[in-house]
Amino acid sequence: MASKRLSTLIPRFSTSTPIIRRCTITPTLHHHHRPQFQTTLQQSHSKKYSTSPNTKLYDYEAIKSLATSPHSKATLIDVREPGEFASGAIPTAINLPIASSPDALTLSPEDFEDRFGFAKPSFDEEVVFYCKAGIRSSAAAQVAVGVGYRKVGEYRGSWVDWERREKGV
Repeated sequence: MASKRLSTLIPRFSTSTPIIRRCTITPTLHHHHRPQFQTTLQQSHSKKYSTSPNTKLYDYEAIKSLATSPHSKATLIDVREPGEFASGAIPTAINLPIASSPDALTLSPEDFEDRFGFAKPSFDEEVVFYCKAGIRSSAAAQVAVGVGYRKVGEYRGSWVDWERREKGV
């Protein structure tokens, strides 16, 4: 009868190459019955996309290049809380704490600058999010896509990976 499709990506985390699986959940509605769900997994070895098909994944080398390029067209955004940011951050990153300011990307450019002290990235500008371990950055990337940002990236290794590699551990 009526059928809807919901497609999500489920990441598999490991120390080796990440594998992203596409999970399609199809609820099938039958007359006088509760919906039944059928799940189909498709495995992909692509590192290009993250938990959203609209965001690009960055690795350490790409972030290092972004952080050291004086003419980078991307804005690196640390979504950790100010105390975490103050204890160490990737060079050139701006702090936009997603937990305490979840509405930040929905603010007008004027209100954004009043609250954070720097200009709001434009919707055409590439924004790349990171946090401590990749969870908050993924949420921030989803918010950015949802409010209209067209070029959204995630550094899933985040601060933990950056700090480890910078120290040479």
